[in-house]
Amino acid sequence: MRIYKAMTIAGSDSGGGAGIQADLKTFAANGVYGTTVLTAITAQNTKAVTAVQEVSPEVVLAQMEAVFIDIGADAVKTGMLSSSEIIEAVVEGLKRFSSAPLVVDPVMVAKSGDRLLREDAVKSLRENLLPLAAVVTPNVPEAEALAEMRIESAEDARRAAVRIQEQGPRAVVVKGGHLPGDAVDRLYDGEGFREFTSARVETENTHGTGCTFASAIAAGLAKGMGLGDAVASAKEYVTEGLRHSYGIGGGHGPLNHFWGMG
Repeated sequence: MRIYKAMTIAGSDSGGGAGIQADLKTFAANGVYGTTVLTAITAQNTKAVTAVQEVSPEVVLAQMEAVFIDIGADAVKTGMLSSSEIIEAVVEGLKRFSSAPLVVDPVMVAKSGDRLLREDAVKSLRENLLPLAAVVTPNVPEAEALAEMRIESAEDARRAAVRIQEQGPRAVVVKGGHLPGDAVDRLYDGEGFREFTSARVETENTHGTGCTFASAIAAGLAKGMGLGDAVASAKEYVTEGLRHSYGIGGGHGPLNHFWGMG
């Protein structure tokens, strides 16, 4: 039996709703074996990030090497990469050890509003990591930062996707959760758009949706899906996870990663 494998390169969320923890749950729920490269430890719950300890770039690179040379990966997903030094270590590791499709979730701000990417690291993310990506998955605020423009409409989201794709990734999905109306995610591959629409799920339990969406795409790519099918599958997975979410903590609780398992 073929065992599909995906690597997540991201931070740890002590509350279990986002980051490495959400990624591993997503991989498991989608039938993929997950490996991890830890970039930071966060003291975090549903309300706030109270402390961050970065992992040294050398140890980040060592984790990547250890996994790639033994286990390998059919897809790679990046999340919280808080500094330019960590981004550069990840880029070096990918260039040295991996040809697997890369999903970049450009994590900049936590659901609580706490910043997770230093201002000076945005340039390194844009110039060094994005050109390696099969797809990058920004939400509206992240797309605004990467495209250097305001996004207030569907047309703005499409223009931002084009601007970001021109920075090097093969494709971009600008997520629509921050825009009014139905939740519409817009995929642009350099040639055209494909839109994925779902009714908005009214819930406060939205912690980790970005991590989960990107990881679900990576799981699909690891199993050999085309990008459009992987995005469609991830969209359905996240929507149902929100629909079946439950309250944990006093802030933004997590979605239910195992909604399909009873």
